[in-house]
Amino acid sequence: MTTRGTRRQSTIRLRLTVLYAGAFFVAGAVLIGLMYFYLQQSLHNRPAGAQGVVSQFLDDRGVRNRPVVDGLFRAITAEAERERRDTLQGMLAWSLVSLGAVGLAAGGFGWLMAGRALAPLQSVTATARRVADRSLHERIALDGPNDEIKELADTFDAMLERLDRAFDGQRRFVANASHELRTPLAINRTLIEVAMQDPDTPEATVRLGETLLGVNRRNERLIDGLLVLATSDQQLQVRVLVDMGEVADRVLNSVAGHAANAGIRIHADLRPTYVRGDPALLERVAQNLVDNAMRYNVPEGGWIHVMVSAADGAARLGVHNAGPVVSPADVDTIFEPFRRLAGTERVGSGAGLGLSIVRSVATAHGGEAHAVARPEGGLAVSVTLPSDQ
Repeated sequence: MTTRGTRRQSTIRLRLTVLYAGAFFVAGAVLIGLMYFYLQQSLHNRPAGAQGVVSQFLDDRGVRNRPVVDGLFRAITAEAERERRDTLQGMLAWSLVSLGAVGLAAGGFGWLMAGRALAPLQSVTATARRVADRSLHERIALDGPNDEIKELADTFDAMLERLDRAFDGQRRFVANASHELRTPLAINRTLIEVAMQDPDTPEATVRLGETLLGVNRRNERLIDGLLVLATSDQQLQVRVLVDMGEVADRVLNSVAGHAANAGIRIHADLRPTYVRGDPALLERVAQNLVDNAMRYNVPEGGWIHVMVSAADGAARLGVHNAGPVVSPADVDTIFEPFRRLAGTERVGSGAGLGLSIVRSVATAHGGEAHAVARPEGGLAVSVTLPSDQ
């Protein structure tokens, strides 16, 4: 359970405890006030009645208006009044002390009761967090009385069931689309290549075939990007330990030849940095960032700087490049699908899904992607992921 979640639950528990203890103190104070008022009135009437009896007794005996008797009578009355005040004060003091002691005990019992009442909610929260981090197959299945909390848990289970069915349907659709869309393109590519290899094929037909092959490759990249984007939006099915430094190094080795032909220098600062996630999707992130940096670069003297490091519990993959000057307003839109920056494309052409896939994969791994326009031209794109070091 995260610290933030624990703090929220403790805050609710503390509020409930304060509410219980506050209600007890208010009720106790009201009770003490009523008892004090009743005792005050009762003791106030008793001395007056006693004085009347003593005064009547003295009158009957004919000993009234004698200095000694009157002095004794006043002394007895004063002593009775003092005892009445002492009784009231003692009763009030001990009542308040007792209220404080019992109130503290009531606060302790309130804390325990609040914890017991919140235990089902903590179970719901823990299950929701596990579902968000792993899969949608787990259910709360809360036992207990049919109260509001159980109704909440049952509603949450029903929502998870619907989401699970929806994601299963989406996965099946992606799998079917992957086969149904790629197969015709592969057949088209094969037919065109076979036709172009025929010695009797006219030159015009060969040029047409090359154009069609280019269109076919673009469609393959577009479909592949859409499928990866759809897959990365789903719950991760694979979580293993991945060294992002090694992944970036492998990507740079694969594009070294293209970068050399394009006159692009590559600088790398790759440190062993481990994250937990899908290795294929994480490699796709690095590949898309490097491809994007190569595609949108300057015609001469181009360069790319790739960095992998870890700090403060986070792994960071950064790719900086030279390129045309980018407006900060355009930077906010480059992570949207089919959005491309205006500039010279040095290596190939994209479908406008590269950075969309980067952000989607980063989000699926609990991270985030950001881009900043460099004042002298080009972009500084960074992906931050939870580190496993």
